[in-house]
Amino acid sequence: MPFGVIAGRVVGGVDVRQYGSGSTGTTNVLRTVGKRAAAVVLLLDMSKSVVAVLLAQLLTDSAGVEVVTALAAIAGHIWPVFAGFRGGKGISVGLGALFVISPISGLVATLFGVPAIAISKYVSLGSMMGAISGCIALFVLAFATDTSTVYAWYSVIGGSSVLVLHRANISRLIRGEERKIGQRAVEDVPSQEPSRQKGFRWPGSA
Repeated sequence: MPFGVIAGRVVGGVDVRQYGSGSTGTTNVLRTVGKRAAAVVLLLDMSKSVVAVLLAQLLTDSAGVEVVTALAAIAGHIWPVFAGFRGGKGISVGLGALFVISPISGLVATLFGVPAIAISKYVSLGSMMGAISGCIALFVLAFATDTSTVYAWYSVIGGSSVLVLHRANISRLIRGEERKIGQRAVEDVPSQEPSRQKGFRWPGSA
């Protein structure tokens, strides 16, 4: 479910994919539509993985199934079928799954990420710091405690994905061109190539 696209259409009458970073995630919704819509999108996006992983825990006793389910939820958010495979960067969905898999790791991610955003005003920087710190915590716990070592795969794949998907943000941070909180996304993003428009058509979102 592309909640960012839905929120943009319902609240602001816009397609958030045509503004700012072109992402359907919380940050671009915040810049494009506003705080309330962004807060709702954040909670709904987190619920994607929370519900999925909780169901995996309920229906199986397999850590591997939990990890695959969490990664599938993230992939579905990044490449949503009903929004032309153009979604968010997986931070909120990944955090939701992390809290279910390892509440301690989720807390570590929050304690590193939120202050970094508050101090720097860069959501991307805080998101990366939170995600990486949470993944490191999960990796350590997977081997240092009786937690299944299979969870380490979530930290490795999830942490790597965060850095890859934020490579443009990293470049802008280095150049001093990254947008801070409070700066609205007013410029249209470049038109996407036809190959990016594949997938089922979400009504009124193309």
